[in-house]
Amino acid sequence: MTSALFVLENSWHPIAGDLTGGFTFTLHNLSDDAISSFTVAYTSLTRVTGQRQVTNARFVRRNANFHEFAAPEGFVLAPGASWTFMVDGLHRPAVHRTDGAKSAYVTLADGAHVACAVGDLMLEGRPSEPAPKLLPEGKVTEPYFLQPWPQTLALSEGGDAPVALYLAGGETREEILSVQTIQSLFQRLHSVAHVPFALSPVPGGRRLALAASPELRPSASRLEFTPDLVTLTYGDRAGLQYGLTSLAQLLHGARIDRDTFAFPAQGSIEDAPRYDWRGCHLDVSRQFFPVADVTRLIDILAWFKLNIFHWHLSDDEAWRLEIKAYPELTTVGATRGPDEILLPQLGNGAEPVSGFYSQEDVRAIVAHAGRLGVDVVPEIDIPGHSTATLAVLKELSDGQEAPDSYHSVQGYPNNALNPAIEETYDFVATVFDEMVELFPSPYIHIGGDEVANGSWLASPRARALMEREGLDGTFGLQSYFMKRVQELLSARGRKLAGWNEVAHGGGVAADGTLLMAWEKPEVGIELAREGYDVVMTPGQAYYLDMVQDTAWQEPGASWAGTVPPSHTYAYEAEGAFPEELRPRMKGVQACIWCEHFLNRDYFNHLVFPRLCAVAEAGWTPKANKDWLRFAALAPHAPKL
Repeated sequence: MTSALFVLENSWHPIAGDLTGGFTFTLHNLSDDAISSFTVAYTSLTRVTGQRQVTNARFVRRNANFHEFAAPEGFVLAPGASWTFMVDGLHRPAVHRTDGAKSAYVTLADGAHVACAVGDLMLEGRPSEPAPKLLPEGKVTEPYFLQPWPQTLALSEGGDAPVALYLAGGETREEILSVQTIQSLFQRLHSVAHVPFALSPVPGGRRLALAASPELRPSASRLEFTPDLVTLTYGDRAGLQYGLTSLAQLLHGARIDRDTFAFPAQGSIEDAPRYDWRGCHLDVSRQFFPVADVTRLIDILAWFKLNIFHWHLSDDEAWRLEIKAYPELTTVGATRGPDEILLPQLGNGAEPVSGFYSQEDVRAIVAHAGRLGVDVVPEIDIPGHSTATLAVLKELSDGQEAPDSYHSVQGYPNNALNPAIEETYDFVATVFDEMVELFPSPYIHIGGDEVANGSWLASPRARALMEREGLDGTFGLQSYFMKRVQELLSARGRKLAGWNEVAHGGGVAADGTLLMAWEKPEVGIELAREGYDVVMTPGQAYYLDMVQDTAWQEPGASWAGTVPPSHTYAYEAEGAFPEELRPRMKGVQACIWCEHFLNRDYFNHLVFPRLCAVAEAGWTPKANKDWLRFAALAPHAPKL
């Protein structure tokens, strides 16, 4: 039956006395055939609970965000007709149009799966507010296009911008390569713009002199402008590339908007980053990003002087990194579909979806990032968020443990690697052996987040380990696991990075360990008190999947609150850090979690301009930040 065409519409309705409300679904049969004995499956981050109440349908199953319902016994859906059913008993209320079904399909009586078109979640009972304008009209008090804004700036604007900046002569090969690196970066991000640099003299250009200086600290640069010459003095290769990026930005701005921006005639810029860790995370497990998109994002990070790419390569939904010792991880463990071990989640439906990065892909991406001064920090999320791993390596589960003895916050059953199974550490060690050959970063991020309280307590092997080692509950077991993982990393010359929950249950050795405070800002201070180095990445300000306004029609997640660009820009990550703890605060990081990013437009709408705001938080001194200037610059950001 190939002619079937279906549309699933959905709406959320409030229920008196029940804040979570319910869903109303209507399936439209636009095919030429009547159907019966069918089911409809959809994926939604707003999940039904065990207290569900279903009207005019039969509940079949749920797995995390996957839901399946059957039509009533004997029901026939005629061509051109529709079927409506209701589901009450949700785990939270829907508050935005993206909180409903993200994908759907119908399974016919013969077992064939047919895709459904799905629209936005509609709202019953109150107005559906349109999304507002997120940025005000920008205003610059100094007419220079620089983002992030530098430490100090004392410039006077000139007349026409030079045609290009050309090398004055006498440069080293390494300096010329750096110029070409930033030139190529500019051309990739601004493919129709005139290039900023030339290696030989050009009519209408201005000379550019390069000079290394041991007086400048790493990553620092000084730009000096005269009508005939620009001099870039730098502390190291990173400082050289950052200074060249500033020049490319200045020249680009003066060309794209002559009424607002100018190229300096005289003066100077002294610049260096505020923090050493200026990161951006990308989750490629929920949605797979092709290599070209990953390298494009790294280009954007370099343009905004971010220097860490945190690559989230595994989660419940998929394992994305080729491990030659376990090829099934990137076949079975990277594929979701109606007839696969991993069911559809978060936007995929009738057709199986898959994707992974070969080791050749990884080497190319790491090399690309390295040329731009971006360190790639890989993450394999353990012990929780391991549904995809456990689907492949069933020997890492305790067969005596009930299959639904605990559920993660995302609704996955029994999704954490068991610390009592010795083969678990053999698996982790083998993965690390391959990772250290691919990633030169001193850190490997091991996740450690969102292990459900109660995990493993129904496992006889875990309970025996608790008794033998004197461990207290889930988090005592987790700490035992993390300490052994830290030993595996140390033996391979790597340091442990993780989310803030790594510190639970006694944590790990703090010396050399880097933890990311995501749950709330106060967590970062407590981690620093315990001796951990900290990167601040609070969901309330730096999670770029969060919704940007309370309006129903504004897309995004909302569990951490509403995060408009103005809040991300104004947020001070150091916050209430006591002075004596500030050396532990290593920097800031944006996180791009991809449950909501079903297409490129969603990505760009949610990531920009807030990624630019985090870049400025990592680079620009607090006293130099200016919201209206940011609003004038941010719309010109390159996007994915």
